[in-house]
Amino acid sequence: MSKISILIPLYNERECIQLLLKSIYDVVGKLKEEYEIVIVNDGSNDGSEEELNKAIKEYPNLKVVNFRKNYGQTASLAAAIAESCGSVLIPMDADLQNDPKDIPRLLEKLEEGYDVVSGWRRKREDNFLTRILPSKMANFLISVISGVKLHDYGCTLKAYRREVLDDIDLMGEMHRFIPILASWKGAKVAELEVVHHPRKIGKSKYNLTRTFKVILDLM
Repeated sequence: MSKISILIPLYNERECIQLLLKSIYDVVGKLKEEYEIVIVNDGSNDGSEEELNKAIKEYPNLKVVNFRKNYGQTASLAAAIAESCGSVLIPMDADLQNDPKDIPRLLEKLEEGYDVVSGWRRKREDNFLTRILPSKMANFLISVISGVKLHDYGCTLKAYRREVLDDIDLMGEMHRFIPILASWKGAKVAELEVVHHPRKIGKSKYNLTRTFKVILDLM
């Protein structure tokens, strides 16, 4: 039986932590596979570390890695991968916009013979001008440049077979390009529509500068 690792980079999301963990455990507790949750606290300064220390005592199979400073989402994901021991890895955001109920659907798609299943937030609950439009433009350019046609490279919610990630080095904003790198190495990549909730707690860490940095990283 495979083991599932849920990987969560987290930065200043103290108010989301308990709701996030409850929603995840409500889903993974029903899976037939063994599971673990790995959270990397990326130098939060809002009390997230203290909240996570409490959560470790409440939730089984929960691992927490604390960074002393903010290194970014790619470094956090790389640390979560290194800390995990699952044969299937599922990264997701900590801001409650991804829906853990999509996890079983990602696993089912993976079992169809794919190595990577990439989430597609088709009905995205974000500001059109500052988030959706720049994202659509970036996704189009990335697809053209890479030759790998996906609608939503920025969706954190994905599923990977562990061997796909074994020889991929992550840096910059490269976490979102893993499906491209995997495809170039011969992996079978699929896309699956996933739920996207509006952000109700906390503030987005995204800005337009990141859109340009993402494209530059690929080039």
